Amino acid sequence: MDEHKKKMVAPIIITVIVVIYYVLYFALILTFVDILPLKIMSGIIPICFGGGTIYVCLQRIKEIKGGEEDDLGKY
Repeated sequence: MDEHKKKMVAPIIITVIVVIYYVLYFALILTFVDILPLKIMSGIIPICFGGGTIYVCLQRIKEIKGGEEDDLGKY
């Protein structure tokens, strides 16, 4: 396995786990909360967090492909 691919496995796995958690949390909210505005407000937060998690994972993959293995190299 290529060195870059090995370093991409962990961020992808963590992202998938976190996004699944947020989707299940959102489904739980839709199931048990009866007030529509509360459903919407409570559902937007995990969806935004999931989107942010995916964005950060894509940035990390771009860094790994670009050869920057360590985030601390920027500072």
